[in-house]
Amino acid sequence: MMKFLMPSRTIPHTTWTASSRWDTSISRLLILTFGLFLFGIGESLYIQSNLGNSPWAVFADGVAKMTGTTIAWSTFAISCAVVLLWIPLKEKYGIGPIANTIVVPWAMNVGLTFIPRQTPITSGALFLLIGIACVGLGSAIYITCGLGAGPRQGMMTALHRITGIRVARITTSIEVVVFTLGVLMGGKYGIGTLVFALCIGPAVAIGFTLMREIGGTPTHEHTS
Repeated sequence: MMKFLMPSRTIPHTTWTASSRWDTSISRLLILTFGLFLFGIGESLYIQSNLGNSPWAVFADGVAKMTGTTIAWSTFAISCAVVLLWIPLKEKYGIGPIANTIVVPWAMNVGLTFIPRQTPITSGALFLLIGIACVGLGSAIYITCGLGAGPRQGMMTALHRITGIRVARITTSIEVVVFTLGVLMGGKYGIGTLVFALCIGPAVAIGFTLMREIGGTPTHEHTS
């Protein structure tokens, strides 16, 4: 019990972790899709909490308002653009980022269609917490598949490899930039944006812990 309560500091190697980014199987693809779908539903819960979007969703919302499209479609377009940036950055592709680009916006659209927007702060706060939990668990599920990082994570990894700057600093810098651009374009932000920034790291760590307990192998773990 104590072991479970300690959030994982590493990405656990599980029984469904692939040996390469293209090592696909039906079961692994189903796990990957479920994780990405849960991630997208978490984002939609966050948006519908009406307390402020995550930094990248603020950016997507700003782009949506500038272009007259939906936040799900703008998320898809942004993901496609980021994945294309992998080419000059020489980041290796895999089935993971491709699936991420497609499944997450689709799940967001499903969530935004069927999950009602909240006006009471109490229910909005509940949506906020559930959204963080879904994004954290969804991230842990798809990352432990070992089929490649998401578009944003891959870009950050590539920039770290090229510049030598720590991933945390690169991540923070990019999040600040996209958040600022999103705000300037009219993207929705609020207290929920700050809560997301503070809580998403621990939520993913707890998700990794759960994946380790469910399907972790005893000897193979690698650091994030």
